[in-house]
Amino acid sequence: MSNRIDVMLNPGEAHRSAILKPLREHNRSQAGDPKPETIALLVRDEHTDEVIGGLYGEIFYRWLFIELLAIPEHTRGQGIGTRLMNMAEDLARAKDCVGIWLDTFDFQAPAFYEKHGFSAFGQLDNFPPEHQRFFFQKKLT
Repeated sequence: MSNRIDVMLNPGEAHRSAILKPLREHNRSQAGDPKPETIALLVRDEHTDEVIGGLYGEIFYRWLFIELLAIPEHTRGQGIGTRLMNMAEDLARAKDCVGIWLDTFDFQAPAFYEKHGFSAFGQLDNFPPEHQRFFFQKKLT
């Protein structure tokens, strides 16, 4: 069999899926079915019903990964972030998750996650330049 490697900038979803397919097959053969589920907790404007923020994540291998958490600037300080985190934790427990993990930048909200019982398990310096990216986890008992 002969192969070649192509460089592609800004590939489409089909290319990502093609790369992901053998990786997922390998992971399943080694660790079993991850039983993936995507979740979203949507914050809506009560007058327009427009989604203005929320929490988006995926459960796999009994861990909830919080991919996105966004609270509009004008709603900060109203406890919405805390409510979203509590709801996500309740959902993770109901789904029998072992824990929750996420990543955030130093200019976002690392102290917010620490306040909610998360602990850092890794960091990248100078990502983006002159900043840090933190990785947090919270084990559920």
